[in-house]
Amino acid sequence: MAMNASDIERLIKEALPDAHVEIRDLAGDGDHYAANVVSSSFRGKSRVQQHQMIYAALKGRMGGELHALALQTSAPED
Repeated sequence: MAMNASDIERLIKEALPDAHVEIRDLAGDGDHYAANVVSSSFRGKSRVQQHQMIYAALKGRMGGELHALALQTSAPED
């Protein structure tokens, strides 16, 4: 079963309430998305740690309901 973009955005915002999230469906199939996430929670974190925070927010759906998610993460500029 595929996931829709609004569910991905909701899960990320539940975990990172201040996040600005943009989701794009890359293939039109509900399985391949790109996400751009900007959150102050990423300050001081490595890129790997930032991505791990997103994967944790998705609560195990990666590899199941959600096949692929290309991530761009960053902290907001001051």
